[in-house]
Amino acid sequence: MTETAPYDVLIIGGGPAGLSAALNLGRSLVRVLVVDADRPRNAATLNSHGFLTRDGVPPHELRRIAREELAAYPNVEIRSRVRVAALRSTDAEADGVRFDAEIGRREPETTVSARSVLLATGLRETLPDVPNLRGFYGMSLFSCAACDAWELQGRRLALIGESADLAARARLIGRWTETLTVFTNGADVVSTAEEAELAAAGVAVRRHPIVELVGDRGRLEAIRLADGTTIAVDGGFVRPEWETELSFLDGIAPTLDEAGHLVTDRSGRTDVPGLYAAGDAATPGPQQLIVAAGAGARVAAVIVHDTIGVATAH
Repeated sequence: MTETAPYDVLIIGGGPAGLSAALNLGRSLVRVLVVDADRPRNAATLNSHGFLTRDGVPPHELRRIAREELAAYPNVEIRSRVRVAALRSTDAEADGVRFDAEIGRREPETTVSARSVLLATGLRETLPDVPNLRGFYGMSLFSCAACDAWELQGRRLALIGESADLAARARLIGRWTETLTVFTNGADVVSTAEEAELAAAGVAVRRHPIVELVGDRGRLEAIRLADGTTIAVDGGFVRPEWETELSFLDGIAPTLDEAGHLVTDRSGRTDVPGLYAAGDAATPGPQQLIVAAGAGARVAAVIVHDTIGVATAH
């Protein structure tokens, strides 16, 4: 089935960037459709931090409040647990329509058209291959130091990761603790020079594979290694691998950076006319919730200005 009335803006993704954009677009009398698969990356996080007036609020509650506020705008529609199967450009330029999107819960059920599209799809993350890590993630192991290190300050912390930037992340996390151990889980990602630099700062590096995380009810107490040693910890951080999920782009090829994030100008425009991006999917990648929400608001203003041909200072 094809829905005939085009939307002014289709927003793909219902996180802080997408919902913030929807609010600001709605207030500008823009007809908006938000399509949200309802599978947020922070689903395991009990409390989010750093969001002014909402510090400590669970992420799902933040989304609930946002959707409740958006319900006051009849020109903003949200379709939940729905995914975009394909997004294509269209030749129907007479009425300004640039894009067609096939959407549905599992299989495409309908096609909607839009004059502009905002990609706010966030990122998909892959955690290090560590036994029972999921049992602690979001409770005593976290991925964002700026978001969660305050609650862990001064404790014995772990940093688990297999990425090349592990030493740099260790230097950052060292700001909140004097007892930090880096676990590479057998990956050769910390050089000898980096290890010496970390040792000078009091940070130990453990290179053996992790065989078990020890603890109870989400509270991490120790990490057991393949060489038989057990290191006592009180929590810590994980370095996931992140990637964008843009497989639904059918024949549309916006420029990506080396990390696979969407490249935009300072106003959130990609190099595809009418296609914008905000939040974690756009360069520079992972951001705090409040940063993503701010990016969504900014791009919303840009879309409105672009629609009527008003030059913006940003």
